[in-house]
Amino acid sequence: MYSSFDRMYRLMSEEHNLLHLISQFGITMGVGDKTIDEVCTEHNIDTGTFLAVVNHTPNDKVDLATLQVYLRNAHTYFLDFQIPRIREELISAVSQVEMSQLKDARSQQIPILIIRFFDEYAAEIKHHIEHENSNDYALHPADDKAMHNRLDELKQLITKYFPIAANDTMIYAALQDIFELEAELALHCSIEDDILLPALKRQQPEGDEPLSDREKEVLVQIVNGLSNKEIANVLCISTHTVMSHRKNISKKLHIHSAAGLTIYAISNNLVCLDELKNI
Repeated sequence: MYSSFDRMYRLMSEEHNLLHLISQFGITMGVGDKTIDEVCTEHNIDTGTFLAVVNHTPNDKVDLATLQVYLRNAHTYFLDFQIPRIREELISAVSQVEMSQLKDARSQQIPILIIRFFDEYAAEIKHHIEHENSNDYALHPADDKAMHNRLDELKQLITKYFPIAANDTMIYAALQDIFELEAELALHCSIEDDILLPALKRQQPEGDEPLSDREKEVLVQIVNGLSNKEIANVLCISTHTVMSHRKNISKKLHIHSAAGLTIYAISNNLVCLDELKNI
């Protein structure tokens, strides 16, 4: 557990698995003997938020703006650096495959199919991240488990079926980086779940009056993307009543955007992401 008085160089040299995380705050090398607080101040970073992330200890003083900058930088890191690097390594590994030793044309397609599998996975990651960025907040990733399973499947495909190569160094490097990507994504998602969402919940304004049961039902349908007419049909009420409920919901919560209502519904356990139709 690190404090604001610890030396930044010690954190950077002792916790190699956090180096990518530290870099996503925009902290550079050459920190000298400065403390964590001094380095954070120098880089215009909220020290409490930085420590909450590196120590993985949520607290009530997390600065949401600082945290969202970090998360966006992390998204850039995954999309523009880590994923393209692994793809280059896979392509280099394929170039080392001794095609002449493969039994048939079908076997010769295996390396290309592995790259295609990785490209499909990368597209899923990109879609997931773009959705988070477009909403200015990070949801509990509904497809975290699916993405983890895809990486497991990719590792198995490589270890079981990747053909004999003249030099295995590159495929081993690619596999190592896939393991690292898996760990980094898991850490990223846990920061969203354990630090970001509580911070969002604390800053989410709430009205003086609680929502009625019917208003909660209407809110759930709104979050699911239904129109007023569709909500009326589902709940067996008039469209006018739906509009009245929507007005009351916005008045009580002081929230008018679809994204804001979604955050409120998730934070208050009114919806489960697996059930949402418009995410």
